[in-house]
Amino acid sequence: MSDPTPITTFEPEPEPERSAAGGSSRVINDGQARVFPCSQCGADLEFRIGIQQLQCPFCNHVEQLEIPADAAIVEQDLDAMLERLQEQHADIETADGEVNSATVGDQEVHCDGCGANVLFVGTLTSSRCPYCGSPIQRNDVHKSAARIPVDGVLPFFIVREKAASCIEQWVQSRWFAPNDFKKLGAKGKFEGVYLPYFTFDAMTFNRYQGERGDHYTVSVGTGKDRRTERRTRWSYASGQFQRFFDDVLILAIRSQRHDLAQHLEPWPLEKCVPFTPDAMAGIFARTYDIPLDQSFELGQQRMREALMSETRQRIGGDEQRVHDLKTQFTALTFKHLLLPVWLLAYRYRDKTYPVMVNAVTGEVSGDRPYSWIKITLAILAAAAAALTLFALTQK
Repeated sequence: MSDPTPITTFEPEPEPERSAAGGSSRVINDGQARVFPCSQCGADLEFRIGIQQLQCPFCNHVEQLEIPADAAIVEQDLDAMLERLQEQHADIETADGEVNSATVGDQEVHCDGCGANVLFVGTLTSSRCPYCGSPIQRNDVHKSAARIPVDGVLPFFIVREKAASCIEQWVQSRWFAPNDFKKLGAKGKFEGVYLPYFTFDAMTFNRYQGERGDHYTVSVGTGKDRRTERRTRWSYASGQFQRFFDDVLILAIRSQRHDLAQHLEPWPLEKCVPFTPDAMAGIFARTYDIPLDQSFELGQQRMREALMSETRQRIGGDEQRVHDLKTQFTALTFKHLLLPVWLLAYRYRDKTYPVMVNAVTGEVSGDRPYSWIKITLAILAAAAAALTLFALTQK
């Protein structure tokens, strides 16, 4: 008996999925990736910084970033989230004790534009096809049950050309920079990227004990040996105070310099919009690899440094000794945000220097070379001025 003739069925092509922002996007690669086709010509839409909208680079069709009326960025309960993550960690732990982290591992995605395979490495969630330039995103990484959802996105406001101008001004304002560096400028690979941040709010109640040091002078010795000495009178100090911390920012990715990122602050977080993948169309984006609990520890460290500084101010005097500072943290909340940064890595005399630009305010933070000849001449000039002043006061 012969095999029955196979029956071929045709599935209707699914309608494009509407994104959270109202724009039209389409899921490809069995749900692994997302693209943003133009409703007019079918090419891939890109987020245009200058107009804050999606635009087709071929037919110039523009689509709005429409945020649903009920969408809002709200503070999340930190303790409740940490408890939930701990429970999920136990649920996904494998038999050999390892945790499945496939949502942030390496992943190949088939480009729908030209058919090439695009490799997403580590925490990279949004990229471009290196062959045809089509914007591609990993789908639902930010919404994975094992990951903390993104609450808001601060869109790019400064275009590439303006960011380059900010870097040029930064180079020219660097004291003690080599002349050839200031002439050539910082040239290198220049990319815009969304970096993951956690913000933390906390009410703190603080008790401190220490000593206040007040300086005074006394005359000692006689005759030619008579001189004035400075001494310090110490007195006991104690007290208590409350302080609320709002939106303490922690960069939640290890591959970036945290010290440089901190110098990009403050950020105008009031301009954030509820999370929408449309804002990342055509722009690199990363998800966090520093977990929430570790990020909060970094946030607490920043808070404690600020509390120590305030404690010294409250003690007053010319010097302070803080013997004990006890802090209670309450009303803990957080947000998960994506903030826009222009990144540059330039080389000068066979050494690489990183630079970051706040893509909203234009603030620049980075490493730079120094001219030791200029520094030496400045020190010699300062010493000569001090000697001249000393000689004049002896007349």
